[in-house]
Amino acid sequence: MTQAIESDPIYRGRRFQTETIELCVRWYITYRLSYRDLAAMMAERGVVVSHTTIMRWVLRYVPEYERRWDRFARSVNSSWRMDETAVCVRGGLHYLYRAVDKHGKSVGSLLRADRSTDAAKEFFRNALATNRFRSPTTVNLDGNTASHQALRLLGNDDPKWKSVKLRCCRYLNNVIEQDHRAIKRRCASMLGLKSFKTAAITFTGIELANRIRKGQYSFSLKHLGARALAPSSGLDTPQRESPVAHPPMHQNSRTISRSKSNRFDLEPIRHARKIAVGRGSYLLVTPNGGRYWRYNYRFKGKHKTLALGVHPDVSLDKARARHQSARTFLADGIDPSTRRRSLGNSAFTLRWLPCRN
Repeated sequence: MTQAIESDPIYRGRRFQTETIELCVRWYITYRLSYRDLAAMMAERGVVVSHTTIMRWVLRYVPEYERRWDRFARSVNSSWRMDETAVCVRGGLHYLYRAVDKHGKSVGSLLRADRSTDAAKEFFRNALATNRFRSPTTVNLDGNTASHQALRLLGNDDPKWKSVKLRCCRYLNNVIEQDHRAIKRRCASMLGLKSFKTAAITFTGIELANRIRKGQYSFSLKHLGARALAPSSGLDTPQRESPVAHPPMHQNSRTISRSKSNRFDLEPIRHARKIAVGRGSYLLVTPNGGRYWRYNYRFKGKHKTLALGVHPDVSLDKARARHQSARTFLADGIDPSTRRRSLGNSAFTLRWLPCRN
C-alpha cells in the first residue's frame, strides 16, 4: 500500500499547499513586492489568496525559518562594522541596528525605538549570542556617542568585550552604509509598518533573505526549490563549516521532532510563537520564557481568549480537559469566561471549570 508523505507539522491545518505558502513568504522577503502585488501574482497562477493571508504567513513562518536556517550559518569575520539606520514604524522613527564584517557578511540586526546606550548594549549582546562560535576582535563605529559608551560598559560586564579594539574610521563604515540599501529599497514598496512586532519580524525576514543571497549558509540558494517533505534525521546537529545535505526551508527542526513529553520545553526564542494543540487551543511561548495555555473561541459573534493555565504547572492532559470543559459550556450556550468569573476563579487559584459528562 502506498504510504502518505509526512508533511511538516507547522503546515498542518492550512488550507493552502506548503509550496504556495513558502513561495509567497520567500518572494515577499526577497523582492520589492507588496502584499497586494503578491496576491495579484498568485491569482495569475490560479491561486486566489488574500493579501492579509500572506501577511499572516510572513508573521507566522519568518521566525521559524530564521531559527532553522541559523543552524547552517557559516561563521563571520572577527572585524565588525556597526551602524544604525532610521526606519518608519507607525509614523514614528525607529532605529535598526545592523552590523557586517569586513567582507560585507551580515552579523546581526536589532530594531529599537531609540538610539540610547541600552539599545546599543542589547544589540551587541544579541550579535555575540548569534555568532557565539567567533567573538569580535575589532569593532568599527560611527560618531554616535551612545554606541561608544555601550561598548565600554560591556567590558565591565563581560570579559569578552575588554579585548575588543574600538575604531572610529569613517571610510571603514562604507561597507555597512552600502549594505543599508537592501533595507531601504525593500521598505520603499511597503505602505507602512503598523506595529513594532510586525516591523521586527519583517526586518528579520529581509535580513534572512539578504544573508542567503550573500551565501552565508552551508548550502546554495539554488537548492532552495528542492522541497523534500520527508524529515531527515541528519539535520538536527548544527553544522557551521562542513558541507551538509541541502535541506529545504521547511525542514523539521529539533523542537518539532521531540517526543510528546518534552516537545513544549523550547529553547529561548526572539519572537512570541504559538504551538497548536487542537480545536483553537495552543501553547503561547514568549521570548522571556513564559509558556501559557490559551483557547481562542467565538461567542455571539465576538472573538475571545480563555486562559487555561501555565506550563509546566498545568500539564497537557489537564489543559485538554479544561479545553473540553470550555467547549461543553459553549455547546450549552454559556460563555466559558463568564462562567469562570461567576465561579470566582482567578489565575492564582486551583479551582476550574467542572468537567461534565
